[in-house]
Amino acid sequence: MGKLIVIEGLDGSGKSTQTPLLAEELRAEGREVKVISFPDYPSESSALVRMYLAGEFGKRPGDVNAYAASSFYAVDRFASYAKDWKEFYEKPDSVIIATRYTSSNEIHQLAKLERDEWDGFVNWAEDFEYGKLGIPRPDMVLYLDMRYDIAMSLVTGRSETTGQKKDIHELDEAYMERCHKAAAYAVAKLGWERIVCYEENAPLPQDEISVKILEKVITLLDIA
Repeated sequence: MGKLIVIEGLDGSGKSTQTPLLAEELRAEGREVKVISFPDYPSESSALVRMYLAGEFGKRPGDVNAYAASSFYAVDRFASYAKDWKEFYEKPDSVIIATRYTSSNEIHQLAKLERDEWDGFVNWAEDFEYGKLGIPRPDMVLYLDMRYDIAMSLVTGRSETTGQKKDIHELDEAYMERCHKAAAYAVAKLGWERIVCYEENAPLPQDEISVKILEKVITLLDIA
């Protein structure tokens, strides 16, 4: 089997920037790398996710319960694995880099639940995706930790610059704040690698974040 590395983080944390940078660094070292991203928007398997985020099942995240919403995303991951990257992953020296994964469910859906339900939900999500559906468990999850107010400013700026509409998650600032608290819990409970991406009131330069990520990944791959 190859290695599955997940770049995780909430909106505005820099996932989409850091994933290709990491892939480029690993390819320069001669490693065989495939990049995947979730939701898999071009695929039909993401239809329910797209409907959910567009507000077709309700205009607020909580209008779809944590378990139903998680199922939308999990099935999309299963389809992607079965169709697009299972064979590559089974090669012994391959490296898969995923932008978002089961970890995104564990953050975003915890924010809909009461704190005393969190342990039970995480146990269910891990068993459902890795046990029942049989998708690979990551070898490493790197959580890009961007302070909440900085991240929200970056998301707003992106929306204004690109014209990209905010989804129902991004439109609900109270929900996004709860997601940051849920992420801190998940990092501690599940042993994710936390990459601090800010200093005081500003994001760190992209190259500094890249160095932090590469150090963690190279350690994993060299041990293997």
